[in-house]
Amino acid sequence: MGMFISVRTQAQWYKPEDVPKKIAVKYGTALNEMLQQKKDANAIQLLLECIEAAPRFVDAWLSLAGIYAEKKDYQASVTHYQKAFELDSVYCRPFLLPYAISLAGTGNFTEALAKTEKILSLTATSERLKKAAEYRKASFAFAVTFEKNIGSKGQYLFVPKNLGDSINTNASEYFPSLTVDGKTLVFTRRDQNSDENFYISESIENRWSKAKQLPGDLNTSENEGAQNIAQDGSMLVFAGCNMEDGEGSCDIYLSYRNKKGEWGRRMNAGTNINTDLWESQPCLSPDKKAIYFAARDPSGFGGSDLFVSYQQPNGRWSKPFNLGAQINTKGDESSPFLHADHQTLYFTSNGHAGYGGTDLYMVRRMPDGSWGKPENLGYPINTIDDESSLVIASNGTTAYYASERSDSRGGLDLYTFELPEAVRPFTTRWVQGRVYDAITGKGLTAAVLLTSTETKFQLNDVQTDEEGIYLITLPIQKAYILNVNRKGYLFYSKVFNLSESNSDSTYIVHIPLTPIAPNAKMVLNNILFETGSYNLESVSTIELEKLVTLLKEHPGIIIEIGGHTDNIGKAQDNQLLSESRAKAVMNYLLYRGIAPMQMKIKGYGATLPIAENDSEAGRTQNRRTEIKVLSATL
Repeated sequence: MGMFISVRTQAQWYKPEDVPKKIAVKYGTALNEMLQQKKDANAIQLLLECIEAAPRFVDAWLSLAGIYAEKKDYQASVTHYQKAFELDSVYCRPFLLPYAISLAGTGNFTEALAKTEKILSLTATSERLKKAAEYRKASFAFAVTFEKNIGSKGQYLFVPKNLGDSINTNASEYFPSLTVDGKTLVFTRRDQNSDENFYISESIENRWSKAKQLPGDLNTSENEGAQNIAQDGSMLVFAGCNMEDGEGSCDIYLSYRNKKGEWGRRMNAGTNINTDLWESQPCLSPDKKAIYFAARDPSGFGGSDLFVSYQQPNGRWSKPFNLGAQINTKGDESSPFLHADHQTLYFTSNGHAGYGGTDLYMVRRMPDGSWGKPENLGYPINTIDDESSLVIASNGTTAYYASERSDSRGGLDLYTFELPEAVRPFTTRWVQGRVYDAITGKGLTAAVLLTSTETKFQLNDVQTDEEGIYLITLPIQKAYILNVNRKGYLFYSKVFNLSESNSDSTYIVHIPLTPIAPNAKMVLNNILFETGSYNLESVSTIELEKLVTLLKEHPGIIIEIGGHTDNIGKAQDNQLLSESRAKAVMNYLLYRGIAPMQMKIKGYGATLPIAENDSEAGRTQNRRTEIKVLSATL
């Protein structure tokens, strides 16, 4: 028969009707197993038997290639496509596009691009096929260019590790979320009855404990999922669809953990956020003052867009703000994740240039608070298939995501892998402690603010709990001012300057607040002057504005602004410098509208040191601005 001749030419020689009837029947059975009963293993076995009996059976090779492509075993698919094309490239020409797609699935985007270009060069190509080829060509061209651009940065080894039997089951697990210390993992599992529930696992000696349902009243028989846990583990945001207390399709909900470690019943985030449309996949900012989420809003850019809503002073959530055209496209943007650094946002999109399907992207917050240009995370994190639900640990290196891979226990499993350096967020440490009354020792509710000394952008605004406990995140290799405010008290201020050399992830800082009363004092640690001068450095405005707020909130107090120096130089010069610096602070406050009668100034020169002047560290402490309460009517 013609299909068994060994002479190879450019013309088509293969004819399906020449296949022996017995083999053709077995081939038909294989297709039925594959198409009707979804029994791929049976179909593969039958096709292999067909090929063993007739090694030049082109359709059998093509069918095997198609099955492996459906199973996302792209290397096996390519191997079988190659054999089919070697046998008869003319007959196989209609399969050029699926062959190209499988090539791209293995990461061979250069060859995949060449195949799509060949399709588009053929005059007999249909309009439908041409449109599909043009879409794939754009994706493959993006991949080739991306690879060239990062080639100089070295090779990246992508080795996702399954989180194991403590986490993954034969059901699907997805939407991982972590506390800032990386010790608590909360995720969604779709149980066998298709009910979605939240599960929790704890890291003990670098191993995840057996996951169990989230304790409390949060899991129900209704449809809740796509959760995100707060950095301090106290709060959960999630999506609930078609709920009795919902506004429409899917809404954003909140839940809080009590002292027993149990989670309270869901609370709808309110009508400012939720509508009769689709709102889902929420993520909390590190300070819990903002919720990022995906929504289908007719006023948006198309498909689903990313939005942010801010918590207002009354505790309610604001009307959402669209994150803008830099991030949102005519396609779908979803699965936002804001890292603990408060500056790096990850999300999925099928509207930005990418590899096809839904890709993962990263975008950084600019110094003015706006968002920069999104970056594709690149192959092999992104593939020709859909990627989603990525979260990054506070170390900026360890990533978690859901995927269906060859070692999955069933459906989607949770995996961890190391992010390539170019798309990592900033490594983040965290400060935790207790705010308390310096006189009574009682815990205080207070606002804990974190501000960048470089950009003056406020990164975090955390409220302590009723016992005064707080947790706040700080990206390393930057300097920050930590301020704590509460009405009736002098504020607290401290500079943190973090670097990679800091070995500990956690800083314990307990903060005493001094009640406003006559003779109460505080050092303004972050009022800085140019060397030997009374010109204020620009970073001083962060703390000066806190002093402005203090005096405006307490118009019945009168303060003394005291200037102090070290003992270097003449005493007369130091006295004059200290007076001039105190006056510079007063002039700023006057400019900001503080009444003159609320302030007095005094220069102390080097007469009241608080440290030894025999070291630079001691002299730095002595060069300070101090305020003292002279009288107080609260």
